[in-house]
Formats: sequence, C-alpha cells, structure tokens
Amino acid sequence: MNRLRAWIRSFFGFSRTETNAFLILLPLMIVLVFSEPLYRYWFVRQPQDFSASAKELDSLIASWKWEAPDSILKSEAPPLKLFSFNPNHATPEELMQLGFRNSIANRIVNYRAKGGKFQVKNDLRKIYGMDSTLFNRLYSYIELPERILKKEELKKFVLKEKPKKEKFDLNTADTIQLKKIYGIGTKLSQRIVAYRDKLGGFVSTEQLKEVYGLDSMVVKELINKSFLDINYIPKQIDLNRASEQELGAHPYIKYKLAKAITAYRFQHGPFKALEELSGLALMDERKFERIKPYLSIKP
Repeated sequence: MNRLRAWIRSFFGFSRTETNAFLILLPLMIVLVFSEPLYRYWFVRQPQDFSASAKELDSLIASWKWEAPDSILKSEAPPLKLFSFNPNHATPEELMQLGFRNSIANRIVNYRAKGGKFQVKNDLRKIYGMDSTLFNRLYSYIELPERILKKEELKKFVLKEKPKKEKFDLNTADTIQLKKIYGIGTKLSQRIVAYRDKLGGFVSTEQLKEVYGLDSMVVKELINKSFLDINYIPKQIDLNRASEQELGAHPYIKYKLAKAITAYRFQHGPFKALEELSGLALMDERKFERIKPYLSIKP
C-alpha cells in the first residue's frame, strides 16, 4: 500500500493529503461508473408484469369513439369548386376554393403585387411549390392562352372578323352577365351589384370606379360592353320624409350629412327645392351634383 502511495505521489505530484483523498475517491468513482450498467443488466433479466397497464389501455380504447373512414376523409378533404379563373385577378379565397394551399395562394398574390404577370397558362406552374396534379386538373379552367402568339399570327387574329356581341344594360345586369367580362369574378360581380343597389342605380359609367377592387382596365372593358339607358331614373329618396337612418345608408350622404339634413328640416321646415341643400355647411357643388339624381321632393 505504501509503495502504491509512493507511486501515485511521484506520478501525479500529489501531496500526502491529496494522495489519501485520491485513494478514497478512486473506488467510489469505479462504483459509480459500473453501477448503472450492472443495474440495467439486472433489471432487464427480471420478469415484467404488464397486465395492469394492458387492462388500463383496453379500457381507454373501449371508451374512444371511432369515426368511419369515409367521414374522416370528408372532413379532411372538402369538395373542390372548379370554375374558370384568371390568376392575374383571382382573390386568395377563390384560389383556395379551387384547391390551392393557403401558402401557394399567398405566393400568387405576392407575385402579382411585386409586378409579376401571368401571360400563358404554364406561367402558373412556375410558382414555387405548385402541385403539378392540381395544375393539370385546373389547366382547362385557366383563362389564359396556351402560348404567346407570334407577330404574324397576331395580325391574322386581329384582322379576323369577330362576331359583334350585344351590349347589356348596366342597371339590369346580374352577376352571370358581369362575370363574362374579362377580369370580373364572383366576388367583383357581387360587389358591383351590391354597390348599384345601395346607390339606387348607376347614372354614369364613372361610378364604376367607386366599386372597391375594380381596376381601370376592367372598368374600361366593362364600359365597352355595357350601356346606360338615357331614360333611366334611379331609385330616389324623398328628402322631406326619409329618416336620418335612411338618408345615412346612401353612399353619397352618410351619417354626418344625413344628420345635417334632418336638423335643417327641424329648424326650417320641409325643403321646397333640392337646391336648398347647397346652403348646408357640409355640402359643396360637386357633392350636390352627385347626390341630386337620387333625391326627390314629393308633394
């Protein structure tokens, strides 16, 4: 033992006290290192009883409500709505209805926002992450040409006589007629009809620019393929009988002006002529000319 202590002191350079401590710690370290493998070896060889756990699992499985495979598939994969669309104008909601994932729909919209434009059908395939199976399924529904025409082909196409299409009345057109216009889908056609109803009818094609989401090119196309009857009289509000709520619901009047009109009636009595509106502080000449077709004074 003394010889071992002497060797440790000479090899490690320990003092007498450090050598004694080392001789105490060494066997403890050996026990710690080998205790876990020995315990694992002993534990694995012992017979294990899983009967209690098995009974608990069986009772949990019996209490679960299993859904039929068909119902699971239906909930995970709702039926797709296939309809014609233009990727240059389709909204994220319309793209997701067609089967595009939310991330892909957002990429298409972001691509357009940065100035990108889809010229032919296969341009849509270049969007990162595009599902080729879905693309093939929607190919016939994409409102884009299959290829860009060459100059010679384009001249022939332009010179080719096209059948003239009859224009439709903008104040009687439904969403089906409006969707025939290039660039107008389900959402935009519904917005046009809803705004027309709020106004009481269009009296000028310039009012189309007030519809949210209609860009200038679509407005121009819509004006070219529609007309306004010169004898059309829009729905008019009786200036002396309409309530503040009825006046305020009109897009050109709104709450503040409606309140001013009813206050004027209360102070000065019924309006005798529409031109009296010009005396209101909130009314200017331009606003009066816009509102005038939608107001009347009944006896």
